[in-house]
Amino acid sequence: MKPSLQLKLGQHLTMTPQLQQAIRLLQLSTMDLQTEIQQTLEENPMLEIEEESTSSSEREQQNKSESELNQQDEQLDLERTQDLPDELPVDSEWEDIYDIATAGISNATQTSGEDIGDYLENQSMEGDTLAEHLLWQLRNMSTSDTDFAIGVAIIDAINDDGYLTENVEEIHAGLVDEIDIELDEVEAVLHLVQHFDPLGVGARDLKECLLLQLEQFDKSTEGLADVRMLIQDHLEQIGSRDYARLLKSTRLSEEKLQELITFIQSLNPKPGSTISPNRAEYIIPDIFVRKINGEWTISLNPESAPKIRINPLYAGYVKKSGRGKDSSYLRNSMQEARWFLKSLQSRSDTLLRVGKAIVDRQRLFLEYGDEGMKPMVLRDIAEELDMHESTISRVTTQKYMHTPRGVFEFKFFFSSHVSTADGGECSATAIRAMVKKLIENENPRKPMSDNKISAFLVKEGINVARRTVAKYREAMSIPPSNERKRLV
Repeated sequence: MKPSLQLKLGQHLTMTPQLQQAIRLLQLSTMDLQTEIQQTLEENPMLEIEEESTSSSEREQQNKSESELNQQDEQLDLERTQDLPDELPVDSEWEDIYDIATAGISNATQTSGEDIGDYLENQSMEGDTLAEHLLWQLRNMSTSDTDFAIGVAIIDAINDDGYLTENVEEIHAGLVDEIDIELDEVEAVLHLVQHFDPLGVGARDLKECLLLQLEQFDKSTEGLADVRMLIQDHLEQIGSRDYARLLKSTRLSEEKLQELITFIQSLNPKPGSTISPNRAEYIIPDIFVRKINGEWTISLNPESAPKIRINPLYAGYVKKSGRGKDSSYLRNSMQEARWFLKSLQSRSDTLLRVGKAIVDRQRLFLEYGDEGMKPMVLRDIAEELDMHESTISRVTTQKYMHTPRGVFEFKFFFSSHVSTADGGECSATAIRAMVKKLIENENPRKPMSDNKISAFLVKEGINVARRTVAKYREAMSIPPSNERKRLV
């Protein structure tokens, strides 16, 4: 075969850097967008935060500079190399701003004779794990080195729910090779750990966990002895809702038994869950939905992203610098700034369009709640706005809408549908709301089974199977009928 040259014509889609930037900004959440904007402000000298007091003359000068720049066709290479010193001088030292010796906690340090660093180090901060929280309490106890080592081993054997995963014999066997201890010493330290915060931690089973939590109450508390008796002897019957056998074996009245069971249910079966390292995640809504004069209107949240603009002073320098080599950095920075602002505007316009389309389709939800939710999929919005489904998916991910009924993610309004008897459709969200309403209004002595709920919905014209009802019920964390049974 001989090498040859061939000429072909064809069409293909090219992802330009500008288009890639617009797509990336579109899928960012509000918090990530603020971080992206801040980073861009630090990297691009042409951009600045627009102050509310911006004068009209400055805006006219900025628009004029941009229009003149758009008429220039030549693009120069971007030069990013800058020489910076290895170390930059600092205006002040830490001690100049905050004098630790005169701080408020210094008095406590001077009286106790401890070092300020040790004082700060021994603070149990919010966000600690359960093990860190227990170790912090152990360090602040007056224990010997042997007891401290035993306590560390016990805490290592406690899971996130607060239960001891190893028995005392196993913990003793793991320590006896390193330190000379007896089994009773391990029991004693375990008893100490079990009185740490949170109450009930270090228990070996649910019964012991609940009994440990009862120790916080005064022994003379009315009904405490009956509660202890129920936990020690009848905990399994309480869990299985076998109230007939409980009434017969305890010889208590229904009102008294219900009162005692309500008290037991107020105790925490997983004390370790109250200590979580997870920080609170704050949501900033992207758009606001309000009803004004009987019409639902939407608007962008002005606090979701700072207003930025092109610096008019630097824009003037670009206009005066001509086409020399030294002006390439400013000109390319100007071009990047203009594309960034255009991508932000495109993101805002797309959010408003998608938000308006969702509100128009889900007016009944805004008026009447979950039962008014209509079935809707990504394709419905994509066809209405003449967009691709992938674009709608990017817009609805991690974007939130503030409505009179609360803050919802855009994806919340999309749900599958179930056919009705008259040939219509009912959304899964509306069915879940109906199931929840039926369970809330049921007789607590005879809760409705999934079969009965399914039969009721079929009578209402909604063709839903028992397994579908069970799936929706479990998604709402509602227990089955045998676990919902109550005395009153």
